[in-house]
Amino acid sequence: MTNRKLGCRPAETRAGQPMMSVMRGFCARQAPPRLIRDHINPAPLMLGNDVLGDCTSAGIGNHVRATAALGGFQVDVTTAQAVTFYERSTGYVPGNPSTDNGGVEVDVLTDAMRYGYAVTNQSLYPLWGSADPSDLNGIRNIAAGLSAAYLGVQLAASDMWEDESGALAPVWDTDAPAGHGDQTPGSAGGHCLLLWDYAGTADTDLVTLLTWGNTQRATWRWVRSRIMEAHALAWMQLMPATGLTPTGQDRDALIAANAAYLHGAA
Repeated sequence: MTNRKLGCRPAETRAGQPMMSVMRGFCARQAPPRLIRDHINPAPLMLGNDVLGDCTSAGIGNHVRATAALGGFQVDVTTAQAVTFYERSTGYVPGNPSTDNGGVEVDVLTDAMRYGYAVTNQSLYPLWGSADPSDLNGIRNIAAGLSAAYLGVQLAASDMWEDESGALAPVWDTDAPAGHGDQTPGSAGGHCLLLWDYAGTADTDLVTLLTWGNTQRATWRWVRSRIMEAHALAWMQLMPATGLTPTGQDRDALIAANAAYLHGAA
């Protein structure tokens, strides 16, 4: 059996939080019909999410690594660094299980934007913006243009089913076989993961998710069923080599939205 923890608390909104809508239709433009990245290894890591509910921190660390991979290099992120960020952003106290209660994604992202996410030899500061979780075209644009979409999902107990080797089902879908557990979204709990690529846009086309130090396939109809929030992260320090990377007015608008939010949240 493989240990896999959850840790994404119910989605919340904050007054003035940055929204992707400031970027002149970034999410509204027609997304690529497919995003094939099987030639690129995003190298996701567990980052403590097998023993702690730190998926919101692990998701940020793996977003850094996914962005770096698109640029042809990699960033070292350790479990200790991910756990330290989890402590700061959620109030977790090492050795006190009662404080291991996961994180609210918008608050975790706010902490990273304000204080940075420390990786080996540097601290990285994301720009971020929230998107409509029901807008799958927008989520595809986020993945295509900003390396991966940072999602909060409500996992069903059936999604946590393992075979005898401890592996999850090869594909997460909304019609799990009988005997795999409750298929109700949220019956297992909330989880933060990344949407990395997709083979098409039809309900049964497959997407690749990054979670628990691995890749996990799912259908778009599964994503639609489970998703509760969606966010974009931009690491300007890493200069991702993707065509839709925020530049010019788009970048300035996102920077202004982030700055206004921090000023109001101070």
